[in-house]
Amino acid sequence: MLYRVSSDLPPSVRNHLPDHAQDIYREAFNHAFAAHAGEPDREKRAHMIAWAAVKRSYVKTGDIWVPR
Repeated sequence: MLYRVSSDLPPSVRNHLPDHAQDIYREAFNHAFAAHAGEPDREKRAHMIAWAAVKRSYVKTGDIWVPR
């Protein structure tokens, strides 16, 4: 399941991350999802990798994600 646009992202991502962070998440997820093809837990791994990518550029301060 690839995310073509940010509006396709899960609400937990879309409703909490700024637009740029959503772009990072989407691109990292899509890349990881393709890279782990054939693995039974590929979607879970792709989500974990996407969050890690976001956390390299953003930090959560209270309830808000802000650039590092």
